[in-house]
This record gives sequence, structure tokens and C-alpha cells, in this order.
Amino acid sequence: MSKIYNYNHIFALESGQSLPSLDIAYDTWGTLAPARDNVVWVCHALTANSDVADWWPGTVEPNRFLDPEQYYIVCANILGSCYGTTGPSSINPATGQPWWGSFPRVTMRDMVRAHRLLARHLGIDHVQLLVGSSIGGFQCLEWCISEPQFARNAAFIATAAQASPWQVAFNETQRMAIDCDSTFGSPSAQAGMTGMAVARAIALLSYRGGKAYNKTQADTSLAATCFDHRVQSYQHHQGDKLCRRFNAYSYYRLLQAFDSHDVGRGRGGVARALQCIKARTLVVAITSDILFPVEEHEVLTRNIPDAHMEVIDSDFGHDGFLVEHEQLNAIIQRFLNNKQQ
Repeated sequence: MSKIYNYNHIFALESGQSLPSLDIAYDTWGTLAPARDNVVWVCHALTANSDVADWWPGTVEPNRFLDPEQYYIVCANILGSCYGTTGPSSINPATGQPWWGSFPRVTMRDMVRAHRLLARHLGIDHVQLLVGSSIGGFQCLEWCISEPQFARNAAFIATAAQASPWQVAFNETQRMAIDCDSTFGSPSAQAGMTGMAVARAIALLSYRGGKAYNKTQADTSLAATCFDHRVQSYQHHQGDKLCRRFNAYSYYRLLQAFDSHDVGRGRGGVARALQCIKARTLVVAITSDILFPVEEHEVLTRNIPDAHMEVIDSDFGHDGFLVEHEQLNAIIQRFLNNKQQ
């Protein structure tokens, strides 16, 4: 069961709107050292939750980079989600009803500012490692820029310095699918579910890419016909699977938050912002990632002082950061042990 930190004050948002208060759901593993110098803070991706052991297999285990016998591991649910942190399904105190579609837009910077409040509440001024993949990487980048002394080491995995037109196009297409659902906009937890199922199926194309689909979803049955293919049921399954655990209003707002990401906004551009990072930095790309191509990681490596980059060889696209946990564990442990290749 996640813990809840309540910040019972007005929380101003980058948009100019505000929330009257803030709940942040978080999980921890391991024991905080007396010197408070063994913290690993994990920033999670789009529809994940604060239970890292649940969604990142093979990581929260002994002799892994999230070893609970060695580190005090913290992961907090992001603002706008539906896993305990304030979001569209939370109660709006002004109405006594859930926010649903009236929940204000939030940005990556809002998410990081919220988690900085939690860190202070927990008495954590510094972390040994700040790590995140995808929009978890967005958050890590923002945190390292806005509070350069917070992380001694940082690992940015399958991520980028700003949302690209290619990524925003995928997100806008997903929102178009949700907007086509006539139930979206109604004050209900079930609103927009059909649209979100389609949106998730669209997203999977970007998460996996052609190599992964061709490798895992090829027809194997002799009974298959020219009109019925294994991959069709896979797309439906993925959409239905998300609908069983997520909320369409949260999904919509988180896609918009994704699009807000630009570390250079108001900071003189991407290069100048990245040069503010003080953490010892590891950048990890994935060979077949079409959502966050290798060249976007090279931007990080060129501009973050003394950054080191490694590339995971995988056919599983952006989802390689979940699938290739053996490679990722080896890379991050080498980095933490100062044994870079």
C-alpha cells in the first residue's frame, strides 16, 4: 500500500492555475542510512505507478541497481495520474466531486516541483542516484536542471531534452481518438474508455516499432485467414488492459504534460539548460527506439558536462527499457561502480 503525503497548501501550476492542496502517493524500499546518503529516486513513466517492483521487472532485487539491501529507494506517483497523487479523479474541494475534465493542465516542471516537496518532507536533500526512463527521464532532466545539487549521479534512459514534433504527433493522434468517444466529457470514471483503448493501441506502435511487432506477433496458426491475424487481438488486448487500470482523463492530461516538455523553455535554449546539470550523468539509448531515437540521446551527451552514453541493443523499441533489464542492470551498475566501458 502506497503512503500518501498531503501538502495542505495552494500549489501553483506553471499554467497560472493552482490546486488548493496536493496529495502525493509514494513507495519506498530498503532502509535510509543515518547519513541519508544511500537514496535512489526513481521517476516513473506515463501510466506507471509508484510501485517500481510492480512495473520494472528485475530491478528491485538484491545485486541489482535498485538493491533494497544497499539503497533506500523512493518512487512517487506523478501529478495528474490516477494512482494516489492528485489528478482528475481526485475530489475538487470547491465542488465536492471529482475534477474529471476540469482538472487543470500540468507540466513536467509541475510534477518535479511536487516531488521536490515530497523529498523535503522525507528529509532528503541529496540522492545517490536519480533515474528515470521515458517521461521519467523528462522529470529527471528537469530536476537536475532546477536543483543541480540534488543528484550526485543521474541516469537518463530512453528520453530526450524536449518533446519532438514526432512524439507530439503520436500524442495528438491519441487525444483525437479519445475526443471521438462520445462519453468523454461526462462526469464518470468510465468516460472515454473506448477512445482510450484506441489511443493505447496507437501508442503501442510507437513503443514497440516494426521489429518488435514482426518478432512477437507473427501468425503461427495454420488456421489463420487472410483477414484474421494474431496482431489484431494483441492491439485490442493492449487497449482493454489499460482500460482496466487507468482513467481517460488522467491519460489525456498526462499526454498534454508530455508535450509540455522542453528543458530549454525560459532558460536560453536546450544546450544552455543542459549545461547546468552538475550530476555525474549516464545516458542510455535503445537501438530500435523509434519514439526516442539514438540521436536525441546524443544531444544530451554533447551538452551535459562529461556525460557518458551507452546503447542497449534490442529489437523491442522504446519498451526495451522494460524488456532488457539485464542489459540495463549491467550498464547502470558499471556506471555506479565507476567501471564505464
